[in-house]
Amino acid sequence: MVPMLKIRMEEIKLFSQYIHDISGIYLDENKRRFLETRLHAIAEEQGCASYQELYQKSKTDGAKVIERKIIDAISTHETLFFRDSDPFDLLRHKILPELIDARAPNKRAPALKAKLRIWSAACSTGQELYSVAIMLHDLLKDLSRYSIRLLGTDISDAAIAQASSGKFNKFEIERGLSRDKLTKHFTPSGPTWKISDQIRSMVTFHKFNLMQPFTGLGKFDLILCRNVAIYFTLEDRKKLFNKIADILAPDGYLLIGLTESLTGICPRFIPKLHLGSIFYQLPPPRPAGP
Repeated sequence: MVPMLKIRMEEIKLFSQYIHDISGIYLDENKRRFLETRLHAIAEEQGCASYQELYQKSKTDGAKVIERKIIDAISTHETLFFRDSDPFDLLRHKILPELIDARAPNKRAPALKAKLRIWSAACSTGQELYSVAIMLHDLLKDLSRYSIRLLGTDISDAAIAQASSGKFNKFEIERGLSRDKLTKHFTPSGPTWKISDQIRSMVTFHKFNLMQPFTGLGKFDLILCRNVAIYFTLEDRKKLFNKIADILAPDGYLLIGLTESLTGICPRFIPKLHLGSIFYQLPPPRPAGP
């Protein structure tokens, strides 16, 4: 076994800044072991004698292959189907029914489809967004009456590739997915399980860096940005949630992680409590003056 390459303090600072620049993820000086564990295999693959050399190779790699490998390595892909029961109870019993009612097809113009736009802003390998798609499939009587756009984005190429495939191994399937949902919405595919074409057709996945401008994303009725901003600096969190506020529908909903809060980060959002879970909305628009 090749001994793990040790990272020097100046290399920790170098990579912390580099990783922040390319991903928005902030790593402090206590992340020595994390960086060694995540970057050692890449350094070995590239034949680097030091992390300084790996940094230089990545910076001069015009194709950005090494940069993508580094992002994939340092990204946290911890996710599962219907992760955390409380937010999904909130989605099932309040948020999605209210959005469905608010966006219901117009009886006066039945040919016009009701639009529903949902964004999973750090979708990882897709389980969160597929969970929402499954819930919508079960709640809506006739999907053909709706124009549904479920968008999942992540900074990791590897995560987006798996999410797009719609295939999950036995371990991933068993994390959060009930037996009835498994048999209803998945089929065996060799050593993996593949999500049904009907559910897969509801979602789209793209690589996206949350530090970039949100130009062209459009407006969303529901945004899930759970357990990602905890890896950002306070200043970056403020910028992120202000950008999210800009693209949330006036009556839309924002869900963040159970241990997260927008207090002192984005006063544009109003926290609300239902079924023991907190969600966020924008204040109602002020009535027009005389």
